[in-house]
Amino acid sequence: MRALSRAISAPPAVDSVPTSSPMAGLKWRAVGLVDVLAQSAGAVAPTAAAASIPALVVGQASGSSPLLCMVVAWLLAGGVCAAVSQFTRRMRAPGSLYTFTTKGLGPHAGFAAAVALLIGYGFVAMFSLVGAGMYAQNLVSTAGVPAGGWGAAAGVVLFGAVCFVVLRRGIRISARVTLVVELVAVALMLTLLAIVLPRADPAAFLRPITAGVSGPGHLAAGTAVAMTAFVGFESAAALGREARRPFFAIPRTMRWVVVAVGFTYVASMYIQQVGAESFGFPLANDDLAMTQLAAHSGVPRMGRLLELGQATSLVACAIASLTAFSRVVFTLGREGVLPAAAGWTDPLLGTPLVALAVAVPATVAVPLLLLVGLGWTPWHAMSVLIVVSAVGYLTAYTLVCAAVPAFLHRIGELTPRTGILAGGVAAVLAAVVGVYLAVIAHTQSLALWLVLASGALGLGLYAWLRRRRPACLAGMGLFDETTVADLLSAQPIQDAGRV
Repeated sequence: MRALSRAISAPPAVDSVPTSSPMAGLKWRAVGLVDVLAQSAGAVAPTAAAASIPALVVGQASGSSPLLCMVVAWLLAGGVCAAVSQFTRRMRAPGSLYTFTTKGLGPHAGFAAAVALLIGYGFVAMFSLVGAGMYAQNLVSTAGVPAGGWGAAAGVVLFGAVCFVVLRRGIRISARVTLVVELVAVALMLTLLAIVLPRADPAAFLRPITAGVSGPGHLAAGTAVAMTAFVGFESAAALGREARRPFFAIPRTMRWVVVAVGFTYVASMYIQQVGAESFGFPLANDDLAMTQLAAHSGVPRMGRLLELGQATSLVACAIASLTAFSRVVFTLGREGVLPAAAGWTDPLLGTPLVALAVAVPATVAVPLLLLVGLGWTPWHAMSVLIVVSAVGYLTAYTLVCAAVPAFLHRIGELTPRTGILAGGVAAVLAAVVGVYLAVIAHTQSLALWLVLASGALGLGLYAWLRRRRPACLAGMGLFDETTVADLLSAQPIQDAGRV
């Protein structure tokens, strides 16, 4: 009996379990469910997206129902969420979607997903910084302080510095502040929408619902832009090592965020269309649509408060997007795809310092080039940057959905329902990307050139790696492995800064 008792109470054999994870250096189990939720909510930026994306969707849909575009995007986001959850319930991967794609389709598809993900996260961070600078400039001008043409550019630099300082210190404090700011701003926006509806023309209530489809190209273009309102919901997966109970917190966070923001976006799209038609102003590409709705509804001060909410929401989006971006760069550095220094972490704070030092200046430099070097207006820059981001995100989403059946088949857990769902979503997304590229070739040629230039840089790195460092490509797909410390419930061995 004593022997049996000792056998039951003895710790498991750990001879074959590694003592250190490939992702060691990042903080281990440091953030809880609220922080994980704040990461996804911040990356999505529901206040800013609900306020600004409808105007962009109306501009791209060109006669097709913008409301239908938003609903289709919501359904696709739900399908992507279900696909990504198949991975987040089984592994902790700071590389998120590109690591998952590698596990399903191999390193070559995984590399393509990594490039697409960096484009998505990077350009949406640029979009957010420009947007925050624009709304801050509007608020300063309203207060009677002349901001001039440099106001938005100065805002980009200032908010970029804020992002670096916050991310350098770690995400926990910023995550809590982000969540509170978003909740207050969303409540304010929903209040404004509730004020608009009773003042609108009843004859306009059915028109957003009964609007037809002018063609599959415009529907796909509108849906692609509408999808940018959801992008970032999966960024919680980048906190796989840093989250407590990641297999519980991350899938549920993604699902809650998609459901909640989808409802908010559909309501905002509908009411903005009704209000614009009732009050007689064009919604397409209107950078101050919510402010106009507030003014026409007799509550102009609420419009200004909402601009403040949008500015803070966009800063939060930039922080969350750069958090995920830096984790992807960090993982690529650990795998040897990028220089090893990219995988270095701050020994005291457990943050990917070198990755941040690369990501933040890059996401500030490009907006400054557009605003100062080329003299673009902030809204013009935002409309181009969000298009490039949409192509990157949609490509990454397509690849990760396509990876699900292969991954589950290899581990013996594929079911017909899961395979059909993931494959169907991947096929629809691939079609949307193809049609969208054809549309922007005529409507946003510079955005297409930015996509091609970014893709060419990735292709050049891929060709160099295949020729000079093929072992690095073959070694892609690292994730946070179970260690002796996990099994024994001890503190992990912190190899901070080692690669």
